[in-house]
Amino acid sequence: MSIFFLVVVVVVVVVVVVVVVVVEVVVVVVVVVVVVVVVVEVVVVVAVEVVLWVAAARRLWDNLEVDLDDKNQTNKVIVVVVVVVVVVVVVIGERAVTAVSVVVLEVAGAEVLPLAI
Repeated sequence: MSIFFLVVVVVVVVVVVVVVVVVEVVVVVVVVVVVVVVVVEVVVVVAVEVVLWVAAARRLWDNLEVDLDDKNQTNKVIVVVVVVVVVVVVVIGERAVTAVSVVVLEVAGAEVLPLAI
Protein backbone atom coordinates (compact mmCIF):
# COMPACT_ATOMS: atom_id res chain seq x y z
CA MET A 1 0.00 0.00 0.00
CA SER A 2 2.82 2.43 0.76
CA ILE A 3 4.50 1.84 -2.63
CA PHE A 4 1.19 2.54 -4.38
CA PHE A 5 0.79 5.72 -2.34
CA LEU A 6 4.35 6.79 -3.21
CA VAL A 7 3.72 6.19 -6.94
CA VAL A 8 0.50 8.23 -6.78
CA VAL A 9 2.28 11.10 -5.03
CA VAL A 10 5.12 11.06 -7.59
CA VAL A 11 2.63 11.01 -10.50
CA VAL A 12 0.63 13.88 -8.99
CA VAL A 13 3.78 15.93 -8.41
CA VAL A 14 4.99 15.29 -11.98
CA VAL A 15 1.57 16.27 -13.40
CA VAL A 16 1.49 19.45 -11.32
CA VAL A 17 5.01 20.40 -12.39
CA VAL A 18 4.19 19.77 -16.05
CA VAL A 19 0.99 21.84 -15.80
CA VAL A 20 2.85 24.71 -14.11
CA VAL A 21 5.58 24.67 -16.77
CA VAL A 22 3.00 24.61 -19.59
CA VAL A 23 1.09 27.51 -18.02
CA GLU A 24 4.30 29.52 -17.63
CA VAL A 25 5.22 28.89 -21.27
CA VAL A 26 1.74 29.96 -22.39
CA VAL A 27 1.99 33.13 -20.30
CA VAL A 28 5.38 33.98 -21.80
CA VAL A 29 4.06 33.37 -25.33
CA VAL A 30 1.02 35.58 -24.65
CA VAL A 31 3.23 38.38 -23.29
CA VAL A 32 5.52 38.13 -26.33
CA VAL A 33 2.52 38.25 -28.67
CA VAL A 34 1.11 41.28 -26.83
CA VAL A 35 4.45 43.09 -27.05
CA VAL A 36 4.75 42.29 -30.76
CA VAL A 37 1.17 43.47 -31.42
CA VAL A 38 1.77 46.72 -29.56
CA VAL A 39 5.08 47.36 -31.32
CA VAL A 40 3.55 46.65 -34.74
CA GLU A 41 0.60 48.90 -33.94
CA VAL A 42 2.88 51.74 -32.86
CA VAL A 43 5.11 51.35 -35.91
CA VAL A 44 2.11 51.37 -38.25
CA VAL A 45 0.45 54.32 -36.52
CA VAL A 46 3.67 56.33 -36.41
CA ALA A 47 4.42 55.50 -40.05
CA VAL A 48 0.94 56.62 -41.12
CA GLU A 49 1.22 59.79 -39.06
CA VAL A 50 4.65 60.60 -40.48
CA VAL A 51 3.37 60.10 -44.03
CA LEU A 52 0.37 62.34 -43.33
CA TRP A 53 2.51 65.03 -41.69
CA VAL A 54 5.03 64.95 -44.55
CA ALA A 55 2.18 65.27 -47.06
CA ALA A 56 0.68 68.14 -45.07
CA ALA A 57 4.04 69.90 -44.80
CA ARG A 58 4.66 69.43 -48.51
CA ARG A 59 1.24 70.85 -49.35
CA LEU A 60 1.80 73.77 -46.98
CA TRP A 61 5.17 74.45 -48.61
CA ASP A 62 3.58 74.37 -52.06
CA ASN A 63 0.77 76.70 -50.96
CA LEU A 64 3.12 79.25 -49.43
CA GLU A 65 4.86 79.96 -52.75
CA VAL A 66 7.84 81.30 -50.88
CA ASP A 67 10.54 83.44 -52.39
CA LEU A 68 13.56 82.40 -50.33
CA ASP A 69 15.40 85.60 -51.29
CA ASP A 70 12.82 87.63 -49.33
CA LYS A 71 13.99 87.71 -45.67
CA ASN A 72 10.47 88.12 -44.22
CA GLN A 73 9.14 85.08 -46.04
CA THR A 74 12.17 83.00 -45.09
CA ASN A 75 11.54 83.71 -41.40
CA LYS A 76 7.88 82.76 -41.86
CA VAL A 77 8.89 79.43 -43.44
CA ILE A 78 11.34 78.70 -40.64
CA VAL A 79 8.61 79.29 -38.05
CA VAL A 80 6.16 77.03 -39.93
CA VAL A 81 8.75 74.25 -40.29
CA VAL A 82 9.69 74.45 -36.59
CA VAL A 83 6.02 74.29 -35.55
CA VAL A 84 5.38 71.27 -37.81
CA VAL A 85 8.47 69.46 -36.49
CA VAL A 86 7.51 70.14 -32.86
CA VAL A 87 3.96 68.89 -33.42
CA VAL A 88 5.21 65.73 -35.16
CA VAL A 89 7.70 65.02 -32.37
CA VAL A 90 5.01 65.51 -29.71
CA VAL A 91 2.55 63.21 -31.53
CA ILE A 92 5.15 60.48 -32.07
CA GLY A 93 6.40 60.85 -28.49
CA GLU A 94 2.86 60.52 -27.16
CA ARG A 95 2.36 57.34 -29.16
CA ALA A 96 5.62 55.91 -27.88
CA VAL A 97 4.75 56.70 -24.25
CA THR A 98 1.31 55.14 -24.72
CA ALA A 99 2.83 52.01 -26.25
CA VAL A 100 5.35 51.60 -23.45
CA SER A 101 2.60 52.11 -20.86
CA VAL A 102 0.39 49.51 -22.53
CA VAL A 103 3.22 46.98 -22.65
CA VAL A 104 4.09 47.56 -18.99
CA LEU A 105 0.45 47.29 -17.90
CA GLU A 106 -0.12 44.17 -20.02
CA VAL A 107 2.96 42.49 -18.58
CA ALA A 108 1.69 43.42 -15.13
CA GLY A 109 -1.62 41.72 -15.99
CA ALA A 110 -3.86 44.77 -16.35
CA GLU A 111 -5.38 43.59 -19.68
CA VAL A 112 -5.54 47.07 -21.17
CA LEU A 113 -4.62 46.10 -24.75
CA PRO A 114 -8.25 45.93 -25.96
CA LEU A 115 -8.76 49.45 -24.60
CA ALA A 116 -5.56 50.73 -26.24
CA ILE A 117 -6.48 49.37 -29.65
